[in-house]
Amino acid sequence: TTDHLRRGFSGAGYHYYIRKNGDIKSLRPVDKPGAHAKGYNANSIGICYEGGLDEHGRPADTRTPFQKHSLRVLILLLLKDYPGSRLCGHRDLSPDLNHNGEIEPEEWIKACPCFDAQSILLHGRGVERKRQ
Repeated sequence: TTDHLRRGFSGAGYHYYIRKNGDIKSLRPVDKPGAHAKGYNANSIGICYEGGLDEHGRPADTRTPFQKHSLRVLILLLLKDYPGSRLCGHRDLSPDLNHNGEIEPEEWIKACPCFDAQSILLHGRGVERKRQ
């Protein structure tokens, strides 16, 4: 968020920010285009989480259990509000340079979110099935 201000944006580029304690902060109205994914801002909702770098400053999945839970709940609610939407991370929006139909690590423009975004949806399914 402060990075966006430093780079001259008028405010946060993301719509939601998830703190380490799991608190979800609304930074931008969802009806206002974001400034988070070049070429996709007009038709997407941007979510970021506090952290994302390891102790050496390299991209890493540093989500706390609270963040994982809040992210999953937020995404499930958004997918309910916007049916037919695609869940993806920055890295999934990189160009398919070798045209094989798959965005591979060597093609990523950004490593974030440092985990497979689709895993957010898959994570809870097994748990729900076990409860039934």
